[in-house]
Amino acid sequence: MKLFEYEAKRIFTNYGIPIPRGELATSPEEACRIASRLNFPIAIKAQVLVSGRGKAGGILFAKCPSEVKESAARILGMNIKGLKVESVWVEEKLPVKSELFFSITIDRVKKGYIALSSSVGGIDIEEIAEKTPEKLVKFPINPKYGFRSFHARQIASKIGYTGAKQTQLASIFQSLYSIIEDLDAELVEMNPLVETTTGEFIAADARIIIDDNALFRHPEYKKRLFEAKTSEFSREELKALEKGLAYVKLEGNIGIIGNGAGLVMATLDAVQHYGGQPANFLDVGGGASAERITAALEIVASDPKVNVIFINILGGITRCDEVAKGIINAKEKVGYDKPMVIRLVGTNEEEGKRVLSEAGIHVLESMEEAAEKAVQISQRGLP
Repeated sequence: MKLFEYEAKRIFTNYGIPIPRGELATSPEEACRIASRLNFPIAIKAQVLVSGRGKAGGILFAKCPSEVKESAARILGMNIKGLKVESVWVEEKLPVKSELFFSITIDRVKKGYIALSSSVGGIDIEEIAEKTPEKLVKFPINPKYGFRSFHARQIASKIGYTGAKQTQLASIFQSLYSIIEDLDAELVEMNPLVETTTGEFIAADARIIIDDNALFRHPEYKKRLFEAKTSEFSREELKALEKGLAYVKLEGNIGIIGNGAGLVMATLDAVQHYGGQPANFLDVGGGASAERITAALEIVASDPKVNVIFINILGGITRCDEVAKGIINAKEKVGYDKPMVIRLVGTNEEEGKRVLSEAGIHVLESMEEAAEKAVQISQRGLP
């Protein structure tokens, strides 16, 4: 789960990491009132859960109150990568001497953390790695032993700092590690971490991503998942979260439902192999009940881009007759009349086929044949 910049910065403050003075505004007038309490020049920053807002025009600067109002009005309501800007963070623009980069994230291969740092900040980490790889410092962290002060000083030294400044940076780096541990975060990042002309180190930007699987330990953030205005998820994804289904919205027109992540991935591959475009990934999981199948169909059918649904079930602990009942229930409940292609094999297969056959729904046994038929329907309609 991604946090907004303002949320991340408030967390930084709680851990003693310096940030620019600033406040959150939801209207141009409020932005002006906040700016009047700060020192000019001012930065007005869109609060959205995607990167690249600067390049999209979501960060503007102002030298006077009228510019603050104009900039806030321009940013609020803006659409950045499909997300509407509902609020802006209004803060003092820092007097910059240099910009640094520092982040801690999960290294899944080594089953630990890795700290990434650079004396070149303010640009994407991929760009740093490509243009100045010699300036990117990678430091593996073993969670068993933690991230000690001498580790942090070593990183600060490698990006060119000694003495008191090295000590200041090391303290900030250690605080970031405390955040990633306490919040069960996948990523905590400062880019840029600014060295000001007065010799201070201040986090000009802040990013935190919390592991979704740990949200039960952080109810204050889990609750926000389901708030439409602040959620990074689509309407269908929110509904799936509520139902406990694994769903990812894609860009195509063939709705996909399967049981088991591997099977669903194979289904997506099969559809693309025959020239089709999946509209989603939806895994109902093992042992799915009729109610669960009904919920899955409702979610996929609610996507207006979907013109055919491909249901691929390999029954083990999932019973084919329960799947069939769920399909019938969904058709009756939502009045779904678009074509469905169904492949049903496994436990109680014959009963499942009988239930669907009586409802006038044909069932296929081959995933490849079903995928090809779904693509054909999506492109040309029913034969």
